[in-house]
Amino acid sequence: MSVEIRNVYCVGRNYKLHAEELGNDVPAEPMIFMKPSHAVVPLDGATLELPQGKGDIHFETELVVSVGRNYEPGMSADTCLNAFALGIDFTLRDVQSALKKKGHPWTAAKGFKSSAPVTPFLPLTSLDMLEQQDFTLLKNGHEVQRGHIRDMIFSIQHIVEFIAAHYGLGEGDIIFTGTPAGVGPITSGDRFELFWGNDCQGSCTIA
Repeated sequence: MSVEIRNVYCVGRNYKLHAEELGNDVPAEPMIFMKPSHAVVPLDGATLELPQGKGDIHFETELVVSVGRNYEPGMSADTCLNAFALGIDFTLRDVQSALKKKGHPWTAAKGFKSSAPVTPFLPLTSLDMLEQQDFTLLKNGHEVQRGHIRDMIFSIQHIVEFIAAHYGLGEGDIIFTGTPAGVGPITSGDRFELFWGNDCQGSCTIA
């Protein structure tokens, strides 16, 4: 299904093992950052051009949900959300580390063009659907990440309520809900395939 994207919200450190693998503290409340809508590109088998000469670029596979109607206080995520997909949060890791040391925003490390590729969105009728499958990332044919929403620190309902209360949440917004453990660097020629259960939802190759 087609989704017109407005705001791109992202949840950092929403899986305990991922926070630990990067040496970060587990957050006490959702850690929200944003990417420009221009960062979103389709995971349709295309070759992606990513920044060169800026140090390591890491892949972070995530479940992505789409907001189908403007959020109102007390609304359930089942009512608010209408679709889901899988995405990769590409991150300039060396740039991010330098920004963190300076206390600067992460935009330069997270918001570059093509940093948020997503598979086609599928209809979402209830959050129960998302509990039926794992999502996985294959890098050059080998599984490198596997996630399930039961392992999230903050539930999708909690994330929806938090973003709505602090920033606003409306039709056309999408949320990258966090990455499980297993993130790592990319190199030219790497091929990535994203699976929902046993079904491949999208792929890309790094230029």
